[in-house]
This record gives sequence, C-alpha cells and structure tokens, in this order.
Amino acid sequence: MGALKGLLVVSLEQAVAAPFVSSRLADAGARVIKIERPEGDFARNYDHVVNGDSAYFVWLNRGKESIAMDLSQPEEIRLLLAMLKKADVLIENFKPGSLAKLGIVVEELRKENPKLISCSISGYGSHGDWSKMKAYDLLIQAETGLSSITGSADAPGRVGVSVADIATGMYSWSAILEALISRGINGCGKHIEVSLFDALADWMAVPLLWYDYGGKAPERVGLSHPSICPYGAFKTADGKTLLLSIQNEREWKRFCEEILKDAGFAKQFPDNSIRLLNRSSVDKRVADVLGKLNHTDAAAKLKKFEIAFGTLNDLQGLSSHPVLRRVEIADQEVRINIPAPPAIFDNSPKNSLGEVPALNQHGAAIREEFSQYYNNSENN
Repeated sequence: MGALKGLLVVSLEQAVAAPFVSSRLADAGARVIKIERPEGDFARNYDHVVNGDSAYFVWLNRGKESIAMDLSQPEEIRLLLAMLKKADVLIENFKPGSLAKLGIVVEELRKENPKLISCSISGYGSHGDWSKMKAYDLLIQAETGLSSITGSADAPGRVGVSVADIATGMYSWSAILEALISRGINGCGKHIEVSLFDALADWMAVPLLWYDYGGKAPERVGLSHPSICPYGAFKTADGKTLLLSIQNEREWKRFCEEILKDAGFAKQFPDNSIRLLNRSSVDKRVADVLGKLNHTDAAAKLKKFEIAFGTLNDLQGLSSHPVLRRVEIADQEVRINIPAPPAIFDNSPKNSLGEVPALNQHGAAIREEFSQYYNNSENN
C-alpha cells in the first residue's frame, strides 16, 4: 500500500524527464497510464542491453500501464479526455503548444475536473523564441555553463549521466507532491511548468554567484575542487586512486599529524585560503605520502582517524559495492535488479517494483474501461 494508492496519473511522456516523474509516482502506489505513440516511446530503442530492452526504459518505466494512441485521430482525443476527467495528475513533455493544437487546454480540463494537477516539462519554458528549440541533455549542460566547469583543465566535458533530465524529473516530482499537499488543503489542482534549463540553472547557482559577485568563474580542475585544498585524487602504491575531501582545519591538523606524520606542515599551511595559494606544494606532499601506501593500508588509516576519503570506482566497483542496495523489477520473463529508490520509510526499504510494460500491453483493457465515459459524453 503506497502513499499514493488510489491516484490516477496520465502521462504523455517520452525519453527521460517525464518518465522519471511518473516512475516515482508509480513506486509510491499511484496508477500510472503511460500514453505512447503507436511506434512507442523512442527511449525503448536507446539500446538493448537489459535482456533486449533499453536500460533507460527499464529504469524509468517500471510499474506503469502502457497504451499506444494516435492522437491525430479524433476518437483517440475523446478517449484521452475521458481519462483526464478521472485523472488526479497529468504529466506531459510534448513540445510547448502541442497539447493546445490537439484541442487539450489544461485550464478547460480543470473546469470539468477541478482536482486535476497538470505538469508540463519543456527544454526552455513555454514562452519566447527559445521555447521552440529542441532540448536534449547535452545541449542543456552546454547552454547552462555546466560543461564549462566540468572536465579537465584541458577540455570541457559532459557529466556522464543525464543530469538535466534527471534534475528536471526530480523538481517536477517534488512540485507534483507539493501540489497534492495543497490540493488536500484547498481541494484545487494547479498547473506546474518545469524546464530543463531552469533545473540545471538552479544547480549552477554557486558557480554563477562566483562569476556575478566574485568576477571569476570556477576553473575546471578535474577531480580536484576549485576552492578547497587538499581535495582530489591521489594514487596509492598499488595503482588505485583515493580521493580526499578535507573541509575543516581540525581535520587538516589531524591529517598532518596522523597521516603525514608532520604537525609542522599544518602550521605551515594553517587554513584553506593559504593551502589554495600553495596547492601544488600541498598536493605534492600528500601524493608523496599516500603514494608509498597500498590502498588497503591507506584507507584503513584514513578511516581510523576520521579523514574524509573515497575510492575512485568503476562500474564493477559500484556493482560490488557493500553499500549498494538493489531492488527487483518484475518483468514478464526475467527479474531485473536496479539500485533501490533512495528513501526508506519506517526502516522498511522496498524490495520489489512493478513490471516494465510492453508497448500497448494494457491498451485493450484501458480502452474498455474508459470508453464508457466518452461514449456517455457523446450521447449526452
């Protein structure tokens, strides 16, 4: 029994951002009807690495019902409107203005269904020339300046996962939950707009403040940090990579005394601002000491003296990580394990999620269920 059991979510969705939102609502018990084009959500064919299915599609579409609809056909619009009369939440990430061209206006929908919460996801918002631009994750990373501060000193880089889409999905999800709380107080739904650009611009607040008020953008420093030292990657004697993140002077003093075995070094570089000015000297000393220890011994010492550190893992390291929690997705033929949803309620982590739907798997049943409503509407 999820917290949202009994709620109906209708999602006109494709790709990543909108499916992220609806997947989390489905995890919480809502009934999610995923409306796909007749050829299906194009994310179904991003790859075929999970038993023939796309990794993104499997991750973001568990627990939903799928119906394929051709929204260029009037009878399909009538069916959609019948669903929306009963829906609690509408999610859509069509190009701005597309719903209105289909004759679906959210303000009109809410006159018949006052409780409806609608959420429109776009690349650059719903107004102005930029609203017409196609927007994909890499493009948004570039436009917001994220790529300019990501990567090595030699070249900008892309964050290796779809952070623009995921951030937008997270903001949309929280906004819908906020709207549900508001509806519980006043009984009224509302319309929500979230754009990929706004989502990443919010994440870029600190670098932007650096530029606007400090007159200087953060430099690209790879696995280091532009404003903290020592903070970054250091090789151990056996070729593995440790990352340090020392962020207060007590920890720095303890690190010098117990790991570097040189209390005077802490006095020579007593605060972070001085260490930043002398980053090369500080990093060289840290690298020399850690470079003489194997990873196991270095990690044990850092842990013993409560120094913040981590290990640069690859995907094999994540897959076997002792902290990684997994959850099982039911599929028609196989069981698929993915990272578990982060939130744990009442010490009871989820151990299973709903199946990933085949294209139009629930189409016939959904049509039969809602056809009576649009048939009655036509007769009236």
